[in-house]
Amino acid sequence: MMTHDEYLATRRFPALDGVRAVAAVLVVVFHYGGPNWERANGWIGVHLFFVLSGYLITTLALREEDRAGRVSLAEFYIRRAFRILPVYYVVIGVVVVFAYFRGLGLRHSGIVSALPWNVLFVGEYHQMALFGQAWTLGVEQKFYLVWPLLAFGLGALGFVKRLSLAVGLVAIMLALIPFMPYAGAYSPILIGCTLAIVLHHRKGFAALRVFTHPVTGLVVAAALIAVQTQFGEIAGFLHDEGGSITGTGYILLVALLVPSLVAGGGPLAWVLSRRPMRFVGERSYSLYLMQGVVALALAGAIPQFAPHRTLTAVAVTVAGLLAADLLYRWVEVPMIDVGRRIIARRRAKKVAPAAEVTEPALARV
Repeated sequence: MMTHDEYLATRRFPALDGVRAVAAVLVVVFHYGGPNWERANGWIGVHLFFVLSGYLITTLALREEDRAGRVSLAEFYIRRAFRILPVYYVVIGVVVVFAYFRGLGLRHSGIVSALPWNVLFVGEYHQMALFGQAWTLGVEQKFYLVWPLLAFGLGALGFVKRLSLAVGLVAIMLALIPFMPYAGAYSPILIGCTLAIVLHHRKGFAALRVFTHPVTGLVVAAALIAVQTQFGEIAGFLHDEGGSITGTGYILLVALLVPSLVAGGGPLAWVLSRRPMRFVGERSYSLYLMQGVVALALAGAIPQFAPHRTLTAVAVTVAGLLAADLLYRWVEVPMIDVGRRIIARRRAKKVAPAAEVTEPALARV
């Protein structure tokens, strides 16, 4: 099993790219696979994305804090902006242009009225045709804005305080579900944050170390699949109207699966780390955003893809990946590199004044 030192030394978690691939395909199958895939409950794929987002963002911040003594919020927001915004706005442009030339009627379809909401990342309150799945980006953007400020921007917090903050926010979001739309969407992200905090702490890691074992990972994965495929039955048995209890249990299982995938041993981590899975995972963001446009374009070009069924889901996934690959190569990667260069220039400017002070001092010696 992985040790805490090995965990802290691990810089890349390839199996998590595979989880992203599974999440993206689940969402596509949910939207376009038809009744034969109802049992898969593909809508739950967004929760996989949420848990990974919270876990990875918080892990990177904790490691930066250890390395540099503090987390640069400016650099965090630059990285997030150049990772999320460029391809998001490009796809919004594609949706508007496609809808116009497809003759959908920008006003009649509601695209005009929904556009400002989606541009400002509050699309969960006014979803846009061909882009309705982007409500999740609205949730994530608000998380990116608030969580780093609370967890890292108010001074150094100890393990107990930071863990209490994360757990307390999970409880608040769950309690707000009956009163505030989409409040429950924040709980999986915050559970991912909680996992990152626990694993980063030596004693916390020791408490969860058993979950780094490949066999434990397989057991958790089996339980996860059982809950996913039997979600309705479990919710009914628990009298869980709305599925918030069952959904939270599922999210906790996702969190407990992550340590075995991060450790990298065993058949499950091996499969999820394979090149095809990583290929899809790296392009999952663009695939997720493009699915609506791709589905309508396919249905218009080939009428056999209009009904929602397995063949349609496969076609949307394949065509969506082709479009996503172009966006990944031409928009995502170049813009991420721009963000990195901006951060490098900021760091160089900070180093320069220090050098100016040091050199005269050395000359006097």
